[in-house]
Amino acid sequence: MTVSFFAYLSRLSDPGLLTASVLTLAVILVNGWTDAPNAIATAVSTGALPFRRAVRLAAVCNLLGVVCMTCLNASVAETIYTIADFGPDTGDALTALCAALLAIVLWATAAWRFGIPTSESHALVAGVTGAAAALQGGLSNVQPAAWAKVLLGLLLSVGLGFLLGRRCAGLVRRLFPLGHSTDRLFRRLQVPGAAAMAFLHGAQDGQKFMGVFLLSAALAQGRRDTETFLIPLWLMVLCALCMAAGTSIGGRRIIDTVGRDMVPLGPRQGFSADLAGALCLLLCTLLGLPVSTTHAKTAAILGVGAAEDRTSVDRRVARSILITWLFTFPGCGLIGFCAARFLLWLR
Repeated sequence: MTVSFFAYLSRLSDPGLLTASVLTLAVILVNGWTDAPNAIATAVSTGALPFRRAVRLAAVCNLLGVVCMTCLNASVAETIYTIADFGPDTGDALTALCAALLAIVLWATAAWRFGIPTSESHALVAGVTGAAAALQGGLSNVQPAAWAKVLLGLLLSVGLGFLLGRRCAGLVRRLFPLGHSTDRLFRRLQVPGAAAMAFLHGAQDGQKFMGVFLLSAALAQGRRDTETFLIPLWLMVLCALCMAAGTSIGGRRIIDTVGRDMVPLGPRQGFSADLAGALCLLLCTLLGLPVSTTHAKTAAILGVGAAEDRTSVDRRVARSILITWLFTFPGCGLIGFCAARFLLWLR
């Protein structure tokens, strides 16, 4: 599925497609202020980068990540594109997709209000699944193979992120004794570390939202031609810019939670967390698994905190984040299902 920019604009006369496009942009914006800040949280919290410079760096690297990884391997976008069957009725399909996107916005905004870094990736999967289940066919509309990739990615990103965080922190501590000169070194190294995290965030989350854009265009035409799945450059740029706008608007709250409140981080610990999170995301992306930047980076930070000093981890903050993660799938799925049923009833 591919479409040119002007062809897409010409189709926006369809109210369903227009609504789905606006809601998709809203979801990307929300991702920018709730999920994308995780990529630059450690660099900002340790003072390696001021917030505005970090946002500009993230914007450029997000775009590069979207473009480079999509050209190399677009299977993350394809997983989102094929995770559920919305049936042959164009009107019902677009209505259900709009309900899913609305569920994501509501869930993410509520989490952001409390400063909790939630995963828009998993909110997207859950919302789309719940909305598709509200259509004729119920749970049979859900594609088990795509969901298996999501669950495998969840387990791998959290477990591997935590393990790599501990290993990287231990390795850095052994190779570089404490001292002011090493702190300056790691503060400088955090800049490429933040760039790598932002690059891989774009490679992961940018693909997911482009998959939703193409899904809405395909549903508006009543077809799902996954055999010719191509992502246009204009869509990559649009998604990257929208994420950057969201981060600049509301990213500070999530940065404070992840980079300061949960685990106090110095330059050494921040670099270790960036390195661990980037390695985890790179592996999952190359394997074509849709994972959350929030999960990978937060798990890496917790791993670093556990390696340095277990008492430094604020268990109350970590517990609130974990509870939000656990409720994301059932919460967004239920909201998507109920919103879809309500909107379908209104039609």
